[in-house]
Amino acid sequence: MEGRKTLVSTDFDVPEGLETNRFRLRMLNIHDLVRDFDAVMSSSDHLQETFSVIMGSDWPEGLTLEENLIDLGWHQREFTLRYSFAYTVVTPSEDRCLGCVYINPSPKSDYDAMVTMWVRAEELESPLDDELYASVRTWISSCWPFKRTAYPRREIPLDLWFTLPDHC
Repeated sequence: MEGRKTLVSTDFDVPEGLETNRFRLRMLNIHDLVRDFDAVMSSSDHLQETFSVIMGSDWPEGLTLEENLIDLGWHQREFTLRYSFAYTVVTPSEDRCLGCVYINPSPKSDYDAMVTMWVRAEELESPLDDELYASVRTWISSCWPFKRTAYPRREIPLDLWFTLPDHC
């Protein structure tokens, strides 16, 4: 990972999370394995139709508990190295994973960061997805140092997103 650029400077205090009456965001880590795996696998079709399309993958198809542990360890390490930031979305009591929020370098040249998120499929009928998006958007604009943040599928239609020029 030597020579890889961090998403934020070393003097930036990375927010520990965000809390509302409905949910809490905090760093996703390996201790979230069981709750995260349950949320992902119970929402597999929904994730493939929405979230995974942005990343150009078929995740979480075929995901095993062990592979999820590896993914969580990778997210945790990238967070500590400031390369990207994965936050779990949990209930205020932290007894249930409701989804995830990812803050990554943008692959598109007009943006410095890309924020993606998802909620459990069973929460799609509730206002959670809209509440999460609105809260995260405010949090990013007020607490993070990005000049231009992309929200593919939320603010930028995917057909347009895929045509935007990539970083060189």
